[in-house]
Amino acid sequence: MRRRIISLTVLAALVATVLFALPLGIAVMQYYRDDTKADLERAADTVALAVSADLKAGRTPVVPLLDHEDDEVGGEVGIYGPDARLLAGHGPAVGGPVERQAASATVDVVLGEEGDEVALAVPVLSGSRVTGVVRAALPMSELRLRVALTWLGMAGLAVAAIGVSWLLARRFTTRLVRPLEELAAAAGRLGDGDFTARGPRAGIAEIDRVGEALDATAVRIGETLERERAFSAEASHQLRTPLTGLRLQLEAALETPDADPHAAIRAGIASADRLERTIEDLLALGRERRAPQAELDLDAFLEEVRQAGEALLTPRGRALRITRDDPPTARVAAAAVRQVLGVLLDNAATHGRGTVTVVARDAGDALAIDVADEGPDLGETDPFATAPSGHGIGLRLARSLAEAEGGRLRLSRPDPPTFTVLLPAADPPLSLRK
Repeated sequence: MRRRIISLTVLAALVATVLFALPLGIAVMQYYRDDTKADLERAADTVALAVSADLKAGRTPVVPLLDHEDDEVGGEVGIYGPDARLLAGHGPAVGGPVERQAASATVDVVLGEEGDEVALAVPVLSGSRVTGVVRAALPMSELRLRVALTWLGMAGLAVAAIGVSWLLARRFTTRLVRPLEELAAAAGRLGDGDFTARGPRAGIAEIDRVGEALDATAVRIGETLERERAFSAEASHQLRTPLTGLRLQLEAALETPDADPHAAIRAGIASADRLERTIEDLLALGRERRAPQAELDLDAFLEEVRQAGEALLTPRGRALRITRDDPPTARVAAAAVRQVLGVLLDNAATHGRGTVTVVARDAGDALAIDVADEGPDLGETDPFATAPSGHGIGLRLARSLAEAEGGRLRLSRPDPPTFTVLLPAADPPLSLRK
């Protein structure tokens, strides 16, 4: 690309120079011809004025010395008689067509080429009679030299202009190509998985927009992959809860062969339904971090909590108690809240002891759901910290889901361990609206 831009720029400069130089060269040649004619005519007129009296009186004329202004051309001057023979000065002994035409007095000035000279002749008149002819001439080689030197200077300027265009094209292509090469390198790093790769800023609007688009793409891809990794970890943790409940139910059925198998099958089907619901919730939350909100059906929701909790606790020989204390309604995404309560129930079943108590109550401007068990005092332990083993992922996920719904998840009491989910009430009290 660099070579192509430079070649096209130099070619364009060359074509423009040629198109400009050809007519200019012709104009220069014509200018020097006209200038030479003017110089010769001025010299001839000066001499004609000086010798007109001698020619009129029949005396042999003497060519006067010309000053610098009248002799700029640097040529030779000769004086001829009416018969076109040389009387004084320099020139052919017998005049040629230029001198003879001037002697005929049909024109005031005659210009032509004689041999290797440019000759100009003017008649010297006495009344209507021609008394002589003044001839001024300049070698053609001198005229050609003046034209050639000017053309050579023009050629030098043309070469300089093309050289400058080459330098400017090289500088411009360096400025243009270098950020493109850096963009290509950044895109390559992005393709290799380096999502910190950023495009350069070249000060060229179009390239800068490409760099900004590449940066935005890198950020989006990085966030997407990070979200996918987090979703994988969260999904594996969340799926473990219903799978554990299903396994415990099946193991309990195996340990009691005399029990009704239909009850175990129904419990297994219910656990499978909860597992399917969990998968659907996780997929919905994975596609968009904030699921559509609607008014929470608290009765149906607490029934789901009861079924999920009993599936986890009953095989362990533990009880679940759910109470309501005039709870308000909340407008939230049911999928997110189900996952939050699922994490808290799994945490109580796995790490707690005794009866697990779930209380839905009014917290002023929020619906509060407490999940408590009879386990040991947590003390200063941060339950939301993720351990190297992966413990804590669920609580961290639950907290982020609660915050995404505009609520909070916190450890309200370390002893006995009690976690509280606060969800914004759908209809806050009038005192809070003022």
